[in-house]
Amino acid sequence: MTGANDVAACPVVAARPERWSPRAFTGEEISEDALATILEAARWDPIDASWNWCVLYARRSSPHWPVFLDLLSDFSESWTKQAGALLLVVSYPLDAATGTRTFDPAAAGPDLALQANLSGWQAQTLVGFDRGRASEALKIPEDYSIATAVAIGRHGLTSLLPLAVRKCPNNRRVLSEIAFEGGFPVQ
Repeated sequence: MTGANDVAACPVVAARPERWSPRAFTGEEISEDALATILEAARWDPIDASWNWCVLYARRSSPHWPVFLDLLSDFSESWTKQAGALLLVVSYPLDAATGTRTFDPAAAGPDLALQANLSGWQAQTLVGFDRGRASEALKIPEDYSIATAVAIGRHGLTSLLPLAVRKCPNNRRVLSEIAFEGGFPVQ
């Protein structure tokens, strides 16, 4: 679904606005090689000094698929069940030297999405999953945190999505609402 703010306000690499979040997938299986290519692009995040994150994943034909699907909210499951793979990006414990944990996986996200797009796939991050159940089901150590979940699949027909998902608007804010020269704007 496109919205009023889905057009780039300034000249950017064409793949950025063309890479959109479809929420509609075909159900096609993604091969290990295709997924490895997408993950390899993410591995080259610009921070790479400590590479303080990892990816847990399930491809739709794997025995792990039902476990990953069961971690999702009803809304997320309604559209991600047709994805080719589900990923959880997990941050290692807080780095005492830098005091950071989540910038690396956040920096890797655009590379993952762009490589997926260039490879004929779409990547969609989602927040509708149960972090506590995910930690337990996937045996994630207590001092690690889940940064995000990602669904990867071939773009499908939006008309096949449940109505509630089809009508979910893209509320991407305009640039003037997210970028401020100097300091934080007065409220």
